[in-house]
Amino acid sequence: MKKIYILAIALIVSATAFSQTKMACCNTAASTPDGSTKSTATVQFASLADDKSFVQEHQNPSPFTATTDLGEKITFKAADGTDASGFMIKAANPTNNYIFVIHEWWGLNDYIKEVSGKLYKDLGNINVIALDLYDGKVATTQEMAGKFMQGADENRIKNIINGAINLAGPNAKIATIGWCFGGGWSLQTAIMAGKQAAGCVMYYGMPETNIERLQTLNTDVLGIFANKDGWITPKVAEDFQANMNKAGKKLILKQYDADHAFANPSNPIYNSVAASDAYAATLSFLMPRLK
Repeated sequence: MKKIYILAIALIVSATAFSQTKMACCNTAASTPDGSTKSTATVQFASLADDKSFVQEHQNPSPFTATTDLGEKITFKAADGTDASGFMIKAANPTNNYIFVIHEWWGLNDYIKEVSGKLYKDLGNINVIALDLYDGKVATTQEMAGKFMQGADENRIKNIINGAINLAGPNAKIATIGWCFGGGWSLQTAIMAGKQAAGCVMYYGMPETNIERLQTLNTDVLGIFANKDGWITPKVAEDFQANMNKAGKKLILKQYDADHAFANPSNPIYNSVAASDAYAATLSFLMPRLK
């Protein structure tokens, strides 16, 4: 009996150690086939596609057709030489001021094109490029969006982003904005833009947690979060603030008594009051940085 008891204890200890090891591995950057690493933040967010409650929180979007008569689809070279695409609105007068708009997990749909047109009108003379990180795929259901987000290759996304930075040119001042999936990638794009980064707005996206990577940011960040968000929680926002402080970077934190994805009017849980205030804060943040 004593031997059985000791064996049981040993099995429990081993199982606990394995569980802790598994948790630890999930909090480190994942390796890719070419030996590079993926951001922990992007890996964590992509894994949410396996969370049924997260998927169900994103109700299928209401039908939405863009009314903007601005902009057109563009094709440009990704950093690896392949074709990438997006939606671009060129400034009326030549300028090196750009804003990269990064879509939600639905893809580059009409809502993102509409927002791109609104930003163009409200920010003044600026070039707007809405990046297509799904290479033409647009989801209309929760299930499709989950598959697209989880199947998005990080190296491909980075090649698209670097291609867009090259398209803007070495003298461009680049601001970024994104929501949900695009919120996290807005921050990653600002990091990738280096000294060209002029501003970063991220709506309820997964923040970068690597302090050394945050230290390479060359711009302030406006982080917009929802207090009822069960995934990008207030604790996530609090930790992001602490990490930005450690990195010596400025985070302007805006938090609303709303749900995840509250700012999208095609979302049945759209919160117009919170969305309006967040958009006003977005303009106030971006305008002085894109003069």
